[in-house]
Amino acid sequence: MSQTSAAPVLLVVDDDREIRNLLSDHLEQHGFRTVKAADGRAMKAALEAGPVDLVVLDLNLPDEDGLSLCRGIRAASKTPVIILTARGDPIDRIVGLEMGADDYMAKPFEPRELVARIRTVLRRTGGEATTNEGRHADFSGWSLDIAARALTAPDGRLAPLSGADFDLLHALVRNGGKPLSRERIRALSTVADADDRAIDLRVSRLRQKLGDDAKAPALIRTVRSLGYMLVGPVTWRA
Repeated sequence: MSQTSAAPVLLVVDDDREIRNLLSDHLEQHGFRTVKAADGRAMKAALEAGPVDLVVLDLNLPDEDGLSLCRGIRAASKTPVIILTARGDPIDRIVGLEMGADDYMAKPFEPRELVARIRTVLRRTGGEATTNEGRHADFSGWSLDIAARALTAPDGRLAPLSGADFDLLHALVRNGGKPLSRERIRALSTVADADDRAIDLRVSRLRQKLGDDAKAPALIRTVRSLGYMLVGPVTWRA
């Protein structure tokens, strides 16, 4: 994880300037920081210049084949790689994954699906932890174990959480005291195309599991015209 910002840094490598810029803009709208490279040489320079949390890599580059670049990244580091390419044949996908890619998407692609896959890879590889985030988040008597994806109630019982519940609660505790818009919650969600109603229902279910009164919530507050916010301090510990 980059130590300079809580937002993951993505390196977008594609020789098509229009695709490179459009993809970078879309990712930044979803809360990421991006660095762009048009070929293998620029990609290597960007990796040497500073920490990168994930590489989105095209295969058809002018100076070096993307599969070779992917193999080089994997040999030198644990930086995750998602291949995004016009090569859609199954054999290309198999070879890409064998070279060490964490995921493989063929063009044309759905941008929201790419965002969801990036977040999945970052969660799996630990690339979305903030610099001051520990293993446990304590708030209002509750304790969220990030690694185990488990929630312990004030009375010590284990509260059941679905994957969607955990993603939402994790986003809220990471931004404790700060409103999160529905769009931001959507970007942090495993369901990237969830509409506003689905987000509201998800918050409602989480409130029920936290025993938070929907009419007068004490933990998750609705911020008018903005979204939702976790009330009270959050303490991180190992």
